[in-house]
Amino acid sequence: MNAPPIAYAISGILVIAAALIVKATNIAVFGIVIAVILVLAAITIPSWLKMTDQWNRAIILRLGRFRGLGGPGLFTLVPFLESIAVIVDLRIRTTEIRAEEALTRDTVSIAMDAIVFWRVVDAQRAATEIEHYRLAVERVAQTSLRETIGSHDLTQLLSDRKTADEELRETISRKTGVWGVEITSVEIKDIAIPASLQDAMSRQAQAEREKQARETLASAEIGIAIKVREAARIYAEDPVALQLRQMNLVYEMNKDRGTTIIIPSEMATSFGSLGVVAIAKQAGDDKPTSRQGPTQGR
Repeated sequence: MNAPPIAYAISGILVIAAALIVKATNIAVFGIVIAVILVLAAITIPSWLKMTDQWNRAIILRLGRFRGLGGPGLFTLVPFLESIAVIVDLRIRTTEIRAEEALTRDTVSIAMDAIVFWRVVDAQRAATEIEHYRLAVERVAQTSLRETIGSHDLTQLLSDRKTADEELRETISRKTGVWGVEITSVEIKDIAIPASLQDAMSRQAQAEREKQARETLASAEIGIAIKVREAARIYAEDPVALQLRQMNLVYEMNKDRGTTIIIPSEMATSFGSLGVVAIAKQAGDDKPTSRQGPTQGR
C-alpha cells in the first residue's frame, strides 16, 4: 500500500528543515546530529503513515497476528513490526450467476440468470476466515441457485419470482454469514426454457382461454334460457299478451321491408279482435294520403 501524499509532503518539509539547521549551525556537530535525525524521520514517515478511503478498511498484522483495522482516513503503523495484509472494500458489489441445464422439481431442464448484491460487514472475518471471499461468494451463489431450481416446480419459478428471490437470498446468506459477508438481495434476471416446452405452454394457455370463453358463453345461454322460460310462463297465463307479442313480431318483420306477409288462417283467428284492429291501423298508416280539391263545373 502506497503512502498518502501528505506523508511525502511531511518528509520534504523535514529534509528542508535539516538543511536549514546545518546551514544555521555552520556544520556544527549538534546541527549535524539534528539534521540526521530529521532525514531519518523523513525517510521512515511514508512507511508508517498510511491512509484509506471511506469505503476501505486495512487489515493490520503485527508479527503475523491480527492487530486491528486501519481507516478510514489516516492511521499509523509500527515500522518493521506491523504490516498491511489486505485492503477490504465495504461497498455493495454485484455478482452475476448462471445455471445451465438445471432440473426443476418436476424434471424440466431450464437455464436461469440471476444477480447477487452483497457486501462485507465484518472485514476481519472476510480477511482471516477465507482466502478469497469474492470467489467464494460467486461459487456459493452458483450452487445455491441450482439448489433453488431443484426445489421448485417450473410454474412456481415463473409465476412467483419474488418468493424465489427471497429464498435464494436466505440460502446464500446462511453460507456466507460466517465469512462476514451479507447478501443484501438477489434478483432472478431471466429463465430460459426449451422451445418445445414453450410451444406446449402456449397451447395450454390458449386452451385455457378457450375454456373460459366457452364457460362464459354457456353461462350467458343459461341466463337467456331462464328468461325465456319466465316469458313462456307469462304468455301461458295471459293469452292476450301472447297475441300482442305475435302481432308485434309481424309488425317488426314488415315495417322496414314493405313486403307482403301471408298469415295462416289459424294464426289470424288467434289474433282475434285485437289483430283486426291492429292490422287495420297499420294499413291506414301505410296508405299514402292525398288531398283532392273541389270539382269545378265546366
